[in-house]
Amino acid sequence: MSDNSLKRVGSDPLVLSPPKTVAGGMPAVVSSLKHVVSQAGLVRGAKALLMLNQVGGVDCSSCAWPDPDHDRATAEFCENGAKAIAWEADTRTLTADTFRAKSIDDLAALSDYEHGQLGRLVEPMVLRPDSRHYEPITWDAAFSLIADELRALSSPHEAAFYTSGRTSNEAAFLYQLFVRQFGTNNLPDCSNMCHESSGKALGPALGIGKGTVTLDDFAKAKVILVLGQNPGTNHPRMLTALQKAKRAGAKIVAINPLKEAGLLAFHNPQEARGLFGVFATPLADHYLQVKIGGDQALLHGVMKTLFARNAVDADFIAARTDGVADLKAALATSSWHTIVEQSGIAQHEIEALSTLLAGTDRIIACWAMGLTQHLHAVATIQDLVHLLLRGAMGKPGAGACPVRGHSNVQGDRTMVICEHVPSWGDTLGREFGFAVPAEYGFDTVESIRAMHDGRVKVFLGLGGNFLSATPDTAFTAAALRKCSLTVQVSIKLNRSHLVPGRTALILPCLARSDRDGQDQFMTTENSMGIVQMSRGRLSPPSEKLLSEIAIVCRLARAVATQSPPVATGGLAATAWSSFESDYDRIRDAIARVVPGFENYNERVRQPGGFYLPNKPREGDYPTATGLARFTGNALPDLRLEPGQLVMMTIRTHDQFNTTVYGLHDRYRGLHGDRRVILMNPADIAERGLQAKARVRLTSHFRGTRRTAEPFLVVPYDIPAGNCATYFPEANVLVPLDSVALGSNTPTSKWVAITIEPC
Repeated sequence: MSDNSLKRVGSDPLVLSPPKTVAGGMPAVVSSLKHVVSQAGLVRGAKALLMLNQVGGVDCSSCAWPDPDHDRATAEFCENGAKAIAWEADTRTLTADTFRAKSIDDLAALSDYEHGQLGRLVEPMVLRPDSRHYEPITWDAAFSLIADELRALSSPHEAAFYTSGRTSNEAAFLYQLFVRQFGTNNLPDCSNMCHESSGKALGPALGIGKGTVTLDDFAKAKVILVLGQNPGTNHPRMLTALQKAKRAGAKIVAINPLKEAGLLAFHNPQEARGLFGVFATPLADHYLQVKIGGDQALLHGVMKTLFARNAVDADFIAARTDGVADLKAALATSSWHTIVEQSGIAQHEIEALSTLLAGTDRIIACWAMGLTQHLHAVATIQDLVHLLLRGAMGKPGAGACPVRGHSNVQGDRTMVICEHVPSWGDTLGREFGFAVPAEYGFDTVESIRAMHDGRVKVFLGLGGNFLSATPDTAFTAAALRKCSLTVQVSIKLNRSHLVPGRTALILPCLARSDRDGQDQFMTTENSMGIVQMSRGRLSPPSEKLLSEIAIVCRLARAVATQSPPVATGGLAATAWSSFESDYDRIRDAIARVVPGFENYNERVRQPGGFYLPNKPREGDYPTATGLARFTGNALPDLRLEPGQLVMMTIRTHDQFNTTVYGLHDRYRGLHGDRRVILMNPADIAERGLQAKARVRLTSHFRGTRRTAEPFLVVPYDIPAGNCATYFPEANVLVPLDSVALGSNTPTSKWVAITIEPC
């Protein structure tokens, strides 16, 4: 199986330079200003930056790192945040004239970067059957078209309703309400592909599928572990928290296959000496270049050592946990030979890490998708939480910190954008007078399969770039093309618009920084469970744009009023017009339905918002037993066939999720081309290759081969037997059926490949 839809190589030749050893500083500031001024202009761009992450301003649509509770800086944003707001504050517009001049084939030939440079979408567009050109359509006609397609389905389960992480709490709540009143729980979302494994691990272990620390805890921690995460590129504001922790005496341990600048040292651009490169704060005291997928083995080595030295908190374990016998039994099956072989870390280095941890119970463990996208991801995260052995939970400076990768992905899940029935489903049903569907719906992987085999005929995406975000690109593209209707709610053109169903709609919406015509605010939840308001201040690029809330409300009204919808389920009785005109009424409904949101409107108007309840943060564990739970997880078999390498997909520094801001990876020293493969020099020599050689990549899974070409070889400091490629260019190689046990998350960080010249 192969795919050519992302085959284009960057327009500039690949230029290599030495990787950086420090992040931030003046280069970050220059890059930020360059993006903002070139896209938004000086005045509009400055206005956008100064309202970013401020109280009463706009919550950044990039990562979900929290804002300080107090003393926010005037420039409370990072390079990635500046790029994100420049991207959505773009003054360029993509009009019907461009769609008239360029077919979807012409547009598909452009790179993902070039799609973003076309500007903001400004009016609804439709692609009719047998046409290759999008054309304008009115909003009313668009909603009627969707309602007709939904009404024609034989079952509500023949539609899937996707959500991206940038959607507000209010829009997400209304969206899931509409979908469940329509009669299905088919609510796949981006969490299915990123931190689903975290939630599935944390829920049984701690009783909550979220992190347990606050931003203030970082300055109180004695040891901070950063696993499978590159904060300098993906969460740059985290570097400030790590810097404060270092200055307070914390030790930082980086555990990652690649040496990343943002884990080595930091020039804080908000300090004069950092801005001008006079002084860099060293970050990682220990840097363990673990093999891809070897984190669990390393953790087993740490725990074996702690038990052997009797360096565990026996009182905490006895009083607050259960399952420790299962954990010990699993550790007994892990030999040091296997631990060292899988992790790639010497036994004495693992024992040194154990010694560091044995000296304190003020330990924070941070992780991202380097842990969540493996077959054994859930088990790995549970073993990370097993630092409960040191009693490192429910106290200042200690706990679990999954670092979410999209601004409101956690809030969307709190609003129960997911395929299962919410725990408060009965309350939701009583509030809105309908029976909440009991059947489990489709997650992202299951939705792709269902579209491919004809069980799902209508796909609606509320934000995101579904095709580029998902695995197995060729299979996913074929699945979308089999739909009778695909609908994408977006602010800019992306590749998903160019792989349409029989009929396709693009519905342009307001960006988070755009001023709502009703001068209303919406809310989001960050990685640490803080709910805050976000109010756009910029003039939208078109008067024809609707908010996501308005789009959901008008679609629900159209489905409810056209005769007869597949299922009424309370749709007609819900006050959709009232919700659209007054967002306070949405929040009042949320307050009556969702636990933790009592007095929502009052509390969210307080400066900085409010924290949602988090019992493990207070030392309580709402599990079935009322205790934190240890789990016995055996190490997986990570052996490859002869000649194979294990590949992981990663982001560039000029990228956030599927949004490509440029063709450079400044910190890694790669410029001008994204279709590259980072390889250990020994692996390059073994295959008779050289730097910049053009190669074909082939992935292998259960007898199925997937190919992608051309890629350019880049020698890099990565463990032998491992390699890295960029997302989404290499997504075609990620098998749809290779998923994490327990979470169904695609294993984008573990793909067996072979390489040959092309």
